[in-house]
Amino acid sequence: MYIAIEGVIGVGKTTLARLLQPSFQNSELLLEVFEENPFLSDFYGDRARYAFQTQLFFLLSRYRQQNTTVPAILNQGRTLLADYTFAKDSLFARINLQGDELSMYHRVHEALAEKIPTPNLTVYLAANVNTLMTRIAQRDRSYERSMERSYIADLSAAYDDFFANTRGPYLVIDSNPLDFVRYPDHLKLIENRIREALGISPYQPALLDGD
Repeated sequence: MYIAIEGVIGVGKTTLARLLQPSFQNSELLLEVFEENPFLSDFYGDRARYAFQTQLFFLLSRYRQQNTTVPAILNQGRTLLADYTFAKDSLFARINLQGDELSMYHRVHEALAEKIPTPNLTVYLAANVNTLMTRIAQRDRSYERSMERSYIADLSAAYDDFFANTRGPYLVIDSNPLDFVRYPDHLKLIENRIREALGISPYQPALLDGD
């Protein structure tokens, strides 16, 4: 079983994946290694200048990780919880690249994506821009301090558009009213929604957001 958590920067993907792992027996985590990108800090300072290098590094790094780790874990019959999908990279490219650079990127991404296993379920943690900016400020990563609100708004719109038009199995969870770090019942709610979407017991079919 392969479950991926997706969402805009700062929404809480990694935290949720870590918190969910104990609830799924024989499971492993696959976490995005973004700190290794040598262009990331410069990118947030000058997006236009460093976008192409940043995107290509992420694309190849994510491909290497997913092409080796994902099949190895799934072939062992284990449950995999990931805090990103390979598809996410193209969403960022759509915002950050243009012209010939974007065309070249898409050709490389399309060729690599054919070799990547797709999740049984992708959980989209949706949040409005105010919530996202608050969470980004709270975690206070040095290279995110100059993060532009307009950039987060563009990413949020790209994610919303992607999940409105994708045909793969996905689950949208409004994370605005949730604090799954502080409140165990919020975490249990999300776990229940995932189990219900996958048909994994035990879950309560009547349990919905706000109940």
